[in-house]
Amino acid sequence: MWAVLEINPLLLVYLILLYSFLSSAVSNSLYSSSCQLQGQFHLNGLHKAGDVVLGGIFQIHFFSVFPDMSFTSEPQQPTCHGFDILGFRQAQTMAFAIDEINRNSNLLPNVTLGYTLYDNCLKLGIGFRAAMSLVSGQEQQFILDETCVGTPPVIGIVGDSSSTRSIAISSVIGLYRVPMVSYFATCSCLSDRQKFPSFFRTIPSDAFQVRAMIQILNHFGWTWAGLLVSDDDYGLHAARSFQSDLAHSDGGCLAYFEILPWGSDQAELRRIVEVMRKSTARVVIVFAHESHMINLMEEVVRQNVTGLQWMASEAWTAATVLQTPDLMPYLAGTLGIAIRRGEIPGLREFLLEIRPDLHHNNSNGNSIVKLFWEYTFQCRFTPPPAGWVKAGGALCTGQEDLKDVKTEFLDVLNLRSEYNVYKAVYALAYALDDMLQCTPGRGPFSGHSCGNIKGLEPWQLVYYLQKVNFITPFGDQVSFDENGDALPIYDIMNWLWLPDGIINVQNVGEVKRLAFKGEKLTIYEDRIFWNFESKKPPFSVCSESCPPGTRMARRKGEPVCCFDCIPCSDGKISNETDSMECTSCPEDFWSSPKHDHCVPKKTEFLSYHEPLGIGLMAASLLGTCMCAVVLGIFIYHRRTPVVRANNSELSFQLLLSLKLCFLCSLLFIGRPRLWTCQLRHAAFGISFVLSISCILVKTMVVLAVFKASKPGGGASLKWFGVFQQRGTVIVLTSIQAAICTAWIVSASPVPHKNTQYHTDKIVYECIVGSTFGFAVLLGYIGLLAILSFLIAFISRNLPDSFNEAKLITFSMLIFCAVWVAFVPAYISSPGKYADAVEVFAILASSFGLLGALFGPKCYIILLRPERNTKKAIMGRNIQSQ
Repeated sequence: MWAVLEINPLLLVYLILLYSFLSSAVSNSLYSSSCQLQGQFHLNGLHKAGDVVLGGIFQIHFFSVFPDMSFTSEPQQPTCHGFDILGFRQAQTMAFAIDEINRNSNLLPNVTLGYTLYDNCLKLGIGFRAAMSLVSGQEQQFILDETCVGTPPVIGIVGDSSSTRSIAISSVIGLYRVPMVSYFATCSCLSDRQKFPSFFRTIPSDAFQVRAMIQILNHFGWTWAGLLVSDDDYGLHAARSFQSDLAHSDGGCLAYFEILPWGSDQAELRRIVEVMRKSTARVVIVFAHESHMINLMEEVVRQNVTGLQWMASEAWTAATVLQTPDLMPYLAGTLGIAIRRGEIPGLREFLLEIRPDLHHNNSNGNSIVKLFWEYTFQCRFTPPPAGWVKAGGALCTGQEDLKDVKTEFLDVLNLRSEYNVYKAVYALAYALDDMLQCTPGRGPFSGHSCGNIKGLEPWQLVYYLQKVNFITPFGDQVSFDENGDALPIYDIMNWLWLPDGIINVQNVGEVKRLAFKGEKLTIYEDRIFWNFESKKPPFSVCSESCPPGTRMARRKGEPVCCFDCIPCSDGKISNETDSMECTSCPEDFWSSPKHDHCVPKKTEFLSYHEPLGIGLMAASLLGTCMCAVVLGIFIYHRRTPVVRANNSELSFQLLLSLKLCFLCSLLFIGRPRLWTCQLRHAAFGISFVLSISCILVKTMVVLAVFKASKPGGGASLKWFGVFQQRGTVIVLTSIQAAICTAWIVSASPVPHKNTQYHTDKIVYECIVGSTFGFAVLLGYIGLLAILSFLIAFISRNLPDSFNEAKLITFSMLIFCAVWVAFVPAYISSPGKYADAVEVFAILASSFGLLGALFGPKCYIILLRPERNTKKAIMGRNIQSQ
């Protein structure tokens, strides 16, 4: 758990001392068949004999005293004091697991496990001595032949609890591939198989703890948090991993990162708490020891910084020293990572059976059991220290009952580190069992050989330990990956503060990695106590999520979690929160008002359902009806002089062509389709050429009749007979028909969805296909119109009784004026308004021709019938009334 990588200078002395012992043994072996141990370490331990022995290193004392080193005489052995009852419970858990395995006929049958457990006194030097004693043995003398072929003193070690000691010990015993299974060392550096080839552990590394923290942040949507770490390798390595993993997960940002000082540096703590108070981050993550937290919380209380959601690393999640009434207004609701709690059936009963009188040999651990007994019952065994009895101290009898005392030693409801010890022992046992079940000739070693209990090599056990896989009675899977790390699992704890002041650290979930299935986070939110008025999770973000329809714009110089939300421009959308970019809608779609989805663009064309289309359609039908009415009048009065004058057949043809002109305007209204696009201009061109042709022939007939009325002018009429008139109209119209046919065949007008006029609309229009073809069509109409206008203009001064020249001149003047005005209006009008302009021009010119040419005649026929006589028509002096 706590990794302090700088090696104690005493380690060098121990290595030299070990080297001298080994050198002496080797030198003696040159002259003798046995080795003589030159010295022994005095270690506190528990022992039990067996066919195969497992070693263990535990923290049974808090403190140690080393003698002064004068380097002039052999130093005295260090002494330990300050009994650690939880460390003793861990050691007893290993003893219980071995006892349980020995009673299990399905695991290691016919093999009895023993153990040798040593106290490290929370010191690197003593822990290293214990490890060397385990792998080398403590016998005074041993025969070389037996030692070389026999089972080593221990086949594996359970321990150590500290990352620092585990690093030092595993660095040496790993050279000989002696397996070491730690239950509490979390430094991620121990996953390096090159440096620690035989190291395993049943506790997750700090790397997984960091990922677990990040998963919790992501679960509650906390993207803005502060990070506090202790000023040691535990905190600094965790901070490095946290920052790296947070950056790769895109799960959030750090509002601040501070290193907590050792000791009570008030100025630095005041500055750090001031940063926390001013920050907008409501979540504070702390990778530190409880000693750092005590100093920090004193300053937090002093500045009264409330409203924070604390997240605790496993180093202080269960720290009872912080669970006080003074601190709970600030720390209540804390979420923390804790070592997996497990249940070990039968452990409490085993612990209750401990009796100092059952161990008569100090070498088997009676001294440690006596220390435990004295600590628990506050008594002393005979002989007691001087003055103990006089001071009222009690003497231990060994018959005291553990059931009668309230001790943390018997609390088996919250087993965490002990559960890891239990799993470590079983991992070694299952590995040994797998090895002993090997079939000779099919083994994994050289020559397909198998390991055996008489010639067991530690490296053989490492091979099987790497492949171990079993389920604990509590239901947890235990196996190791290629780095020696077990499948990680953590409990998620929450500090509950009840109204009556009771403080309870409760389990609210777990985070674990499943084999081949990745990591899984489970949180029971309904169990969590939130220390806020809302009783809900806090909101801790630098910038709120950008809603759909906006995009994120990073703030310069600030973390990536700090951004502004910029609305998407027209035609672009973002349908997700926190979108980095707005995406353009497809061509036929446009952004919704909220810019969160694309909607089909509105379509625009000259419709029959809109007022403009209705008005133009009504005008077209009105013109058509008027032509039909005039035609009916002319047919009814076809024998009258007004109708018969100036070739009534041409008048009928002209009325029919004008009707076609009115009707062709309907092709410009409605959704453009291929056939309407092709037909509208062709019908328009041919209809108007037919009309203009009739007018042109009428004008030429007027001029010919006038010339024929003069002496010697009769010959001019032979060129303008009925057949010639019809032929001229047909030829002139056929030319326009040929122009239209060539245009449609070569570059046909087609419907087109125009998105250039309006970005949010699709304008349906007919593109002419060939501008040249359209220009020729209009030019031909214009040519005929100008020709008709010129001839009519020349004939305007002829006697009124002979001609319609003035009416034709006036009608052609209206026609030309309309179409001259049409060209710029058409070019400058977008979309449907271009069609409307063209329809208006068609209708205006058609009404102009109809009114100018047939209005006066209808006036005479209907209102002045007295003028509808041959005499009146031929007379020169009849005045209009």
